[in-house]
Amino acid sequence: MLEDFKHHIDQYFSFLFKAKILITVSGGLDSMVLLYLCKKMKLDIAVAHCNFQLRDKESDGDAAFIKNYCKLHKLPFFKKNFDTQAFAKTSKTSTQIAARTLRYEWFEELSIAEGYAYILTAHHLNDDLETFLINLGRGTGINGLTGIPRINKKIVRPLLSFSRKRIHSFAIENKLQWREDSSNATDHYQRNHLRHHAIPALEEAHTTFFKGFKKTQNHLQQSNALLKAYVSQLRQQLISTTNGVTILKVATLLEHPTPEAVLYALFSPYGFTAWEDIYQLPTAQSGKQVFSNTHRLLKNRNEIQLIENTTIENKCYTWEGDVAVVEGAFGKLVKESVNTITDSSNISIYVDASLLEFPLQLRTWKDGDYFYPYGLDGKKKLSKFYKDEKFSLIEKEKTWLLCQDDKIIWVIGRRADDRCKVKDTTKEILKISFYDA
Repeated sequence: MLEDFKHHIDQYFSFLFKAKILITVSGGLDSMVLLYLCKKMKLDIAVAHCNFQLRDKESDGDAAFIKNYCKLHKLPFFKKNFDTQAFAKTSKTSTQIAARTLRYEWFEELSIAEGYAYILTAHHLNDDLETFLINLGRGTGINGLTGIPRINKKIVRPLLSFSRKRIHSFAIENKLQWREDSSNATDHYQRNHLRHHAIPALEEAHTTFFKGFKKTQNHLQQSNALLKAYVSQLRQQLISTTNGVTILKVATLLEHPTPEAVLYALFSPYGFTAWEDIYQLPTAQSGKQVFSNTHRLLKNRNEIQLIENTTIENKCYTWEGDVAVVEGAFGKLVKESVNTITDSSNISIYVDASLLEFPLQLRTWKDGDYFYPYGLDGKKKLSKFYKDEKFSLIEKEKTWLLCQDDKIIWVIGRRADDRCKVKDTTKEILKISFYDA
């Protein structure tokens, strides 16, 4: 295995020979074999160990074992204790996810602080197969079947081509020592159940199973690379962006022979999970939304819009009369006294100063709002005005109102109210100008 490992490093990871490397070591079989192989290769290595304090004295024993090994072999050693259960509780995640988050955050911090270019983990072929089977059971797309990446930024996994059986045989042949994690013996975790039952059954049914699995994954990775190239072309052909909103025309989407596959390919990178709802968006009513943690998809008339989730600030701002400028989430408003009306754009309004009573308020719309649109007779519900003007949901959320108590003076940037307009009898004209944030 040592010769195969050397060849593997030469072929895929030759950059490691000239770099400072941090090896993550749990004390278990896999990480101790990786540490031994890297030491044999005379790589410039240091060791990082996380004590998640989940197995009491056993966890402390792991840390002491690795520390002694590093001392014996004169290797730099870094250790950090974590209150994993407390973090899992506060972050509302499982213990496994909490431990993963904690260790990778610390590895990144440590590598930066100590100048290590790469972080090596001991993931092997069995780990890759377990991940494949877990994702397969979840109903993943092709990307979820391509396996654990060999290289992910500074994370490097040089054992991915080696099975656990081969790693174990190598450790026995070379009389290596390691620590057994008692939690690995239980079937409580899904990954352990696959490890103890499903994978041995597959090996028994197919004597060359791992060899075939590696070939299959290679085909999947190539197919995925081809798919990504095609999706990149689709994005250029089908997607446009306006004011930070990504737009997909429904008619164009439905011209494609596999519209559902296109929706998945275009929007799966944004963390969506409710795919049945997303597949119904092309025929859904305008206003239908589907959310992920970071984005939302909105059906807006003949479009599907991708919008980043932001907190729409709906607090009310107050504009005192002795202040010429007011700023906030809405942007900036500036008032000044003028003698004549010089323009009629939507970014400025002219009002009869005697009809305004400061302080004024700035807020977003609420149900029941109405105003008297300039140039029209009578009042109009703001919801009807938005509909007639073909406002999207996003435009409704982002449009601010300048108000005097409950009286709307200006739908900012859209339409002034008729009740404060300048007349022949007006003695003082007040110009209010809008500047976007």
